[in-house]
Amino acid sequence: MATILDTLKRGTEYLEKYGIADARLNMELLIAHVVRLERMQLYLDFDRPLDEESLEALRALVKRRSRGEPLQHLLGSIEFCELEFKTDARALIPRPETEELATFLRTSNSPPPSRVLDMGCGSGVLGLSIIEAFEESSLVLADVSPKALELASENAAGLGLDRRVELAESDLFSAVSGQFCLIAANLPYVPLSEQAELSREVKWDPALALYGGEVGTEIIEKFLGEAPAFLSPGGKLALEFGIKQEKHLFNVACDTGFHEVEIVKDLSGTDRFLLATKPF
Repeated sequence: MATILDTLKRGTEYLEKYGIADARLNMELLIAHVVRLERMQLYLDFDRPLDEESLEALRALVKRRSRGEPLQHLLGSIEFCELEFKTDARALIPRPETEELATFLRTSNSPPPSRVLDMGCGSGVLGLSIIEAFEESSLVLADVSPKALELASENAAGLGLDRRVELAESDLFSAVSGQFCLIAANLPYVPLSEQAELSREVKWDPALALYGGEVGTEIIEKFLGEAPAFLSPGGKLALEFGIKQEKHLFNVACDTGFHEVEIVKDLSGTDRFLLATKPF
């Protein structure tokens, strides 16, 4: 009977043949998922034999991964700000850069925002991570996709935050009401011209969550134009954007009337986030 180590070696070679980056890590995570162990515990159980049922389940997952299906979809969840979120094809897979923005907003808001809007919420990771850090904050999760909202709702319930969360199926602000202390957004920003350049894994994300228009900034520009009406005086806006979009979006935010407009780099040194304040 094949052991964990045997299966790890064969699976790694198989995934490498299909061009999967970090093939061994992928296999470790898939095996750990199937046998319900922590990944590091595999190293203590390398000689453990795998029964046929486990091998069958693993073969199916490895085959799907070899075709480019994202690892996160196969595992069904992702850790984000030390919280566990369900993730699948209904919404964009959360990116490390978005986690950087969430971490910043979890630690830099003083006083805590009483009402938060996560615009284009997808799976809800950004907004839910923020209010998890602030016990008195409420949240509106808004997205044009009903499937994404369904996933976000499941994540809110999974974290025990659903009583503080409202859902809005909304094309930007069309179905949103009231004002907010903080509006956070990770809206589509990939230019349509770059479709062919995206990796196999990224192409599994919903197109609705990826493409921001011909240039890539069209949706964000509209969002910036509409956002002031939904911010309380002194309210904060924070959004993620794409590479080389910083100058244009900085100018749009300034022209819209925002104050304290700032471009912030991500951990790789790339301009990635825009922060702004509505004047009193």
